Amino acid sequence: MLAMTAAATTALPEGWTTRRPTLDDATAILALVHACDMASIGEPDFTLDEVREMLTEPNTDMTVDCWLALDAEDTIVGWAYPRNADGGDRDFADVYTWPERGEPALRPLLALLMDRMAERAARFGHERYEVRAGAIPTEQDLIDALTDAGFVFLKQHARMQMSLEGVPPTAPEPPAGVTVREVRGDDEEDLRAVHSVIFQAFADTDHRGSDYESWRRQVANESSRSFDEWFVAETDGEIVGALQSSDSGIDDNEGWVKRLGVLRAYRKRGVGEALLRRAFAVYAGKGRTRAGLGVDLENPTQAARLYYAVGMTPQYRANVYQSFVTARAA
Repeated sequence: MLAMTAAATTALPEGWTTRRPTLDDATAILALVHACDMASIGEPDFTLDEVREMLTEPNTDMTVDCWLALDAEDTIVGWAYPRNADGGDRDFADVYTWPERGEPALRPLLALLMDRMAERAARFGHERYEVRAGAIPTEQDLIDALTDAGFVFLKQHARMQMSLEGVPPTAPEPPAGVTVREVRGDDEEDLRAVHSVIFQAFADTDHRGSDYESWRRQVANESSRSFDEWFVAETDGEIVGALQSSDSGIDDNEGWVKRLGVLRAYRKRGVGEALLRRAFAVYAGKGRTRAGLGVDLENPTQAARLYYAVGMTPQYRANVYQSFVTARAA
């Protein structure tokens, strides 16, 4: 449970204010996030489309779930928002504050967001509600704020990346008996098969899979979709693996693997690698300069081994922290 008191954490400096964001704030929010990225990892790692998606993600209502902090000059120096697209019993708390100058808004924004988490727990029908948050290991102010708020370290994720220089636009042949093809984005049955494989593949991991309708809403919420960058692997006519790409990296000329899953019975047969190689070839053929993805370093399927094997390396690691709140009606 939270250890903070409202009086100790919600007071902003004199002249500072909070308000709800709108889509018109997206460009200013992106500048804030990029400042945080530069301070923590040395380069921008967020796009304008991602800001808009976070503001409009399923189960996120800008008018009640999100906050901006503004300094005495009315400049946006902080942003707080939750992420729980499927309405399950786990939420994610994101808080960005402008390095140094926005630090006074960090704890107030976190307190507001965590107070809202108790209401979101009631809204989604969960008495005990898990909340996770992330921090780059060098973000000590954020880590201290999370720790003081009752969060404990859980594990690490890595942001993997590789150069596509020299990658030919034609992928190597997949293993014998395996066929890799594009997903048919206009075929509901094909999309259901993609979701089913990903859902089953992640069932034995810490990742919370969403039902098909929630997943489709998440896909629809993206500003664009390139189904020619989505692939399935088939064996004897059965879809046994799937790779879902995202257009989120286009602004950075990066191909982004959003989800990759292989059914348990078909792992360690080269299926995952074949899907990745096909995606890399397509990304390269479109002129992308690099490929990226995120991975849970504690994933029991040891997915990180595959990513290292195909030439990816960590761009940075992020700590994941965990807390719990009890449902409280708004």
